[in-house]
Amino acid sequence: MGALAQFLLFVGRGWGQQRRSSACVIISLHNVKSRPAKVGDKLTTHHFNTGTRGFAAPEDANTAVCVLPGTELAFAKEVGCRPRSLLGWKARTVNHTTAIFRQINKDDPRTHHDALEFPDGQMVLLTDVFEGQEATVLQLPAQPATAAEAAAQERIALVG
Repeated sequence: MGALAQFLLFVGRGWGQQRRSSACVIISLHNVKSRPAKVGDKLTTHHFNTGTRGFAAPEDANTAVCVLPGTELAFAKEVGCRPRSLLGWKARTVNHTTAIFRQINKDDPRTHHDALEFPDGQMVLLTDVFEGQEATVLQLPAQPATAAEAAAQERIALVG
């Protein structure tokens, strides 16, 4: 086993901390307690002070809620996020309240992967979504029937 694979296995085991599903391991959140999402969960977008944003339950902001790719979410209101350009100063609003959690740019370990896909096809990185926005888990992805479906649902272990 190569050094990188051993390191990722070591990180995936939580350095002796609470055991987690390997589908939930995100290196930038490796010191944050986590649990898998469930249908009906009420979540808020939360900055974990690790360089990335994720979801947490309002009653326990210290626990990251792991959302698998393909999970359907309903937001309490239209989603607000940072401007697209560096010169933009005004927050933007996505005119939808439902989204599917996706992981993008899986082949680039130097960038964020967690994103929301909206009904019009627009993709917004989760790190660009403002903190404190409320969402409900509507539906989890179906159990994979093929190896390709399983690979599509697998979370990236490295997040930039």
